Amino acid sequence: MGFMSVLSFAHKLTAERLASGGRAIDATVGTGADTLVLAKAAGPRGGVYGFDIQPAALKLAEERLRLAREEAPAALSPVTLLHRSHAAMAEAVPPEWRGTVSAVMFNLGYLPTGDADKTIITETESTLAALDAALALLRPGGIITAVLYPGHEGGDREAAAVESWAAGLAQPQAQSIIYRQLQRASAPYVVAVEKKKGS
Repeated sequence: MGFMSVLSFAHKLTAERLASGGRAIDATVGTGADTLVLAKAAGPRGGVYGFDIQPAALKLAEERLRLAREEAPAALSPVTLLHRSHAAMAEAVPPEWRGTVSAVMFNLGYLPTGDADKTIITETESTLAALDAALALLRPGGIITAVLYPGHEGGDREAAAVESWAAGLAQPQAQSIIYRQLQRASAPYVVAVEKKKGS
């Protein structure tokens, strides 16, 4: 048995903090894989918001969620998908969500489908703004996971900026970890941030 993939590790960390009835955000919807994980964990009494700047991504996610609801109609939380940048999450989610969100997932880079435009990538500035917003939305004990891809053009700069952001958080506010394969500098990896209780 080998180590978990970075995506599996991010899902594991999220599942440990997002219980039925909880609130979660998929900051980068992509194909909807993380959105579905969050909707299953939050359950029918919970809620999920998802953000993406590409209509094609939102269509893929809608179809994935539709198929999952056909299989288990009452198993998923309501999901609101928005054609907006993740940097807008603070004003896009309801005000009552502030300080109550259990998990925010980021899967950075580009839309991983064969016909997608790979030049459309997440941008460092909007990602950092979204991370700040996510931290403010988290409940104490809530978690942010960011899967980073240093191997593509621009991905190394974004990964370094996210890592620096997480490392610079004050310890009374949050703690951060890295899950990474050390022998391959270009391999994807996870940065996770847990908001401290009492912060």
